[in-house]
Order: sequence, then structure tokens, then C-alpha cells
Amino acid sequence: MNVAGERHDVLLSIAVGLGVLLVFGTVTGLVPNPLYVRMVARTPADYLFLFATSAFAATFVYQRLLAAEPVGDGVAVGGVVTGVLAFGCPICNALLLALFSSSALMTYFDPLRPLLGVASMVLFVGLLYYQRVNCRRC
Repeated sequence: MNVAGERHDVLLSIAVGLGVLLVFGTVTGLVPNPLYVRMVARTPADYLFLFATSAFAATFVYQRLLAAEPVGDGVAVGGVVTGVLAFGCPICNALLLALFSSSALMTYFDPLRPLLGVASMVLFVGLLYYQRVNCRRC
């Protein structure tokens, strides 16, 4: 691969990471904005999982671009969705609120959010390791 191709892959990966950070950070209220008010206090763990999800998404895209036979798109989507559930506001999530009451979400779901964040990171670490082992150019 030439230098221009490598530079393109790196820039695309950085763009994906920044896109995940800005889009999901904005819609979950971790990036302050006038359109969305978060109803649950922000915690350091929320920011940790937001940044980790963004970094893992960027790294996955970079490794995927290098792989001859890319695999793991479904696992990556699962990692991002699990990450968003981990750092998102539980009572602001319309799908969860439609399925459960806000008190049930705060009582049962909110304490599980750190575990979802860890599960998201485990999914991504496993996927990136698998890709690394099976990719000759990575």
C-alpha cells in the first residue's frame, strides 16, 4: 500500500472516531448543546465509555480497511450499541421508556450501565484481537 492510501485510511478512521464521539455525545447530552437536555447527571464513567467507544470504532475501521477479508461488522455494531446504552441517559431513551417505566429504568437499568460499558469494551477488545491475529497487514 502506498503512503497516500495509508494516510487516507488513517484519516477515515479518525473521521469515524470523531463522528461517533460528536453524534453520540450530542444525542446523549454528554456534549452540551441547546437541543437536548440530559435528565440524569453525567458521570466520569459516561465520558470514559463515550471516548472508549469512539476510539474502538475508529480502530475497528482502520483494521477493517487493512484486512483482506474483513469480518466482525455485526460485533462492532453490537459494541457501539452496547456502548451507547452504557453512556446514554436511561430515561431519555425513547425505546427503553416505551418498554419500561422511568422508575423501573432508574431502579434496574441504571445500575447495569457500567456493566454494559464493560461488555462493550470486551466485545471490541475481542474483535480487535481477532482481527489482528487474522490480518497479515495489520
